[in-house]
Amino acid sequence: MATSPPYPTHPTGPAGGALRHAHWWQRKSVRYGALITLLTLSGLVILALVREQTGTEGFLVGLGLAVLPVPLLIAAFRWLDRVEPGPWRNLLFAFAWGACAAALIAIVANSFATRWIATATADPSSADTLGATVIAPVVEESAKAAAVLLVFLFRRRDFTGLVDGVVIAGVTATGFAFTENILYLGTAFGTDQITGGSGIASVTAATFFVRIIMSPFAHPLFTVLTGIGFGIAALSGDRRRLRRVLLPLSGLLLAMGMHAMWNGSSAFGPYGFFAVYGAIMVPAFGLLTWLVIWTRQRELRTVREELPAYAVAGWLTPGEPFALASMRARRLARQYARRRAGRQAAREVARYEAYATSLAFLRHRGRRGRAGADFVVREQELLGELWRRREIARPALDHAARATAPPAPVAAAPWPAHGTYGYPAQPAYQPSPAYPAGPYPAYNPYRS
Repeated sequence: MATSPPYPTHPTGPAGGALRHAHWWQRKSVRYGALITLLTLSGLVILALVREQTGTEGFLVGLGLAVLPVPLLIAAFRWLDRVEPGPWRNLLFAFAWGACAAALIAIVANSFATRWIATATADPSSADTLGATVIAPVVEESAKAAAVLLVFLFRRRDFTGLVDGVVIAGVTATGFAFTENILYLGTAFGTDQITGGSGIASVTAATFFVRIIMSPFAHPLFTVLTGIGFGIAALSGDRRRLRRVLLPLSGLLLAMGMHAMWNGSSAFGPYGFFAVYGAIMVPAFGLLTWLVIWTRQRELRTVREELPAYAVAGWLTPGEPFALASMRARRLARQYARRRAGRQAAREVARYEAYATSLAFLRHRGRRGRAGADFVVREQELLGELWRRREIARPALDHAARATAPPAPVAAAPWPAHGTYGYPAQPAYQPSPAYPAGPYPAYNPYRS
C-alpha cells in the first residue's frame, strides 16, 4: 500500500484557528455579505438609471443586443486562463463589479463633472467634449481598476502573474461595456422611435455596428493595460514595494491615455475614428493578444521545467510533468476520467491539474527569489491537495502522457541477423532503480 511522502504539518495548527479571536468585521461571512450587498444595491440603482434614460422597451432592446458579445469575450478570457484557472467567484466578482459598481460610479461621476464644467464655462458643447475625452477615461478606468486592485490585495494567492491580471481586468471591462452598451443601444432605439429611423440607416444599427461589431474589445483592451501592470507587479518580490506601486499606476495611466484617444477620435476630422481604429486600436489589440498567448505558452514551459523535481521526490509519477505541460494531454486526462468514473472524477482531475500548475509557479517564484514568507506552508498545502486526488488523477494523466508522447525513433539493430525473422529475441526491458520517495526538501527562498 502506497504511503504519502511525509511533509511537516501546518505550523499554526488546524485551518481557521487563527480566526477564532478575530473581530466580527474580519470574518469572511461579514466581508462576503457586505460585498454582495454593495454589488446588489449598485445593480438595482444602475438598472433604475438605465431604464429611466432608455424606457422599458429601449432597455429590453439594448439588453438583447448588448449581451451578444459577452459570451465570446468571457470564453476568450477563460481560454487564456486555462493553464492555471482561477476560481469562478473571482470572475463573477469582476464582471459584477464592472457591470454594477463601476458603471454606477461612471454614470454619476461623468454626469456631475460634465454639468459642473458646462455651468462653469457656459459652453455645453465644449463640456461634452471635455467630459468624453478627459473626465470619462479617468473616471471609468479608475472605477474598473478598483476591481483588479481588490482581487490583487485580498485574493493574492489567485493573482500570481500577467495572465491573471489580464483576465480579471478583461472580465471587469466586459461587464462595464455590457451595461454601457445597454444604455447606448437603448437610447439609440428611443431616438429611432422618435425620428422614425429604421433599417440599416437607423441610429440603432449604426450604434450596434460601431460598439458590438467593430469594437467589442475596446473597453477590455483599455483595462487590460491596467491588468498587465498589476500582473507584472505580482511577479515582483514582496520587498520591491516601489515597483509594485508604480507598475499598476503606469498601466492605469496608459489605459486612460488610450481611452481618451479613442473617445476623442471624432475630433480628428470625419475619418478620425477610422484612422485611430486602424492605426492604433487594431495593432494594439493584436500586440496584446500575442503577448498574452506567448505568456500562456511560457507558463506551460514553467510547468514542464519545475514539476520534474517533484516527480523525482515521489510526489508525481514520471509521466505527469509531461502531461501537465500540454493542454491537449490535460484535456485527454479529463475525458479519460469522465469516461471511467463520471463527471465528478473529471472535475477532480481538473483540480489536480490546477493545483499542480500552482505548485510549479510557486517553485518558479521561489527559485527566482520572489516567493513570499508563506512559501513552505503554501507548498505543503498544494502537495497535500495533489496527494488526496492521486488515486483518480494519476491513471488519467498517465494515460494522457502515453497518448500524447512523441513516437520514439527506431534504429537498426546492431547485432547480426539470426533467430526469428533474422533477429534474436531482445532481452526484457529492465527499468532503472526507482527514485526514492520523498520527503522533498522544501525550497527556502531566504536560504543562501
